Amino acid sequence: MLWLIYRSIMLTVMRSSILVGGQAVIDGVMMRVPGAYATAVRKSDGSIVYDYHKFISKASIKGSLSSLPIIRGMIHLYESMRIGYQTLDWSMNVNNPISDNNNKILDSILSLLSVLFAISLFFGTPILVADFFHNFYEFNNNTLAFNIISGLVRIILFLSYLILISFLKDVKRLFQFHGAEHKTVYNFESGEDINIKNASSFSKEHPRCGTSFVFIVMLVAIISFTIIDTIASNLGINLSVLNRLLIHIPCIPLVAGLSYEVLKLIARFQQYFFFRLLAAPGLLLQKITTKNPNNDQLEVAISALKHAFGDDLSKYKGKTFNADAIG
Repeated sequence: MLWLIYRSIMLTVMRSSILVGGQAVIDGVMMRVPGAYATAVRKSDGSIVYDYHKFISKASIKGSLSSLPIIRGMIHLYESMRIGYQTLDWSMNVNNPISDNNNKILDSILSLLSVLFAISLFFGTPILVADFFHNFYEFNNNTLAFNIISGLVRIILFLSYLILISFLKDVKRLFQFHGAEHKTVYNFESGEDINIKNASSFSKEHPRCGTSFVFIVMLVAIISFTIIDTIASNLGINLSVLNRLLIHIPCIPLVAGLSYEVLKLIARFQQYFFFRLLAAPGLLLQKITTKNPNNDQLEVAISALKHAFGDDLSKYKGKTFNADAIG
């Protein structure tokens, strides 16, 4: 029985369906499909402009080390971040072009500061709070209790951040394009004709959304960092706030790789209550990060998908799919 369960899980994590997804960008949507990705942005004059790139993920090369479970998740995270940053940067310049090199340098500095701020907020602060409780209540080096507190603080901070930014006008518009992306991916997966009428009928929440992935990462981090801290403690390493940061931050890619496999399992086994339960928090988070789009926004998302596929879209017409990951 245990062998059958193990084999079922391994077949699931090794099996690939089709990678379709993307992300919302400024006034538009980026869609990623097998072998390419395209970004569509609505200009201030009402027209839509496109940016198309061929791209083969290293994680999709069968038989290679990069296609193995966990490793492919680490690669997927890196590739998604790189493509995401490039497409977001391009979309920002469509209606607000930046030609001054000094502005580009300033933009790079601000991006670096944003990363440092995110690390401080979502890693430094939770560890500091957990360390306070650890010293106050004397957990006796209970790494599980420490990381549960740290993880809960991280989740609270993340939720607070999402709620606060959701009130910003530009962010609301971004979240509408996020909803348009999900509806379009659902439309593609259904096998129905891809158009505004059909896309609008689907849910704006999707179980394989990047928001769900982030939440899974935070849950997996609690378990992973507990194991890592236990190993470090047994090796005689003093688990100070600084040492925990120095140990945890380099392990983020590993945690992301594990989380990617968990997300694939959740997506594949939605018919089982346990996996629906795991998916529920991510879907609830999407109540914040997605808004119902208007027809103009759906048109942009559909255009991005069609430009990404090009003539290959006809190969998938009338077929149903489960996209492995979406934005």
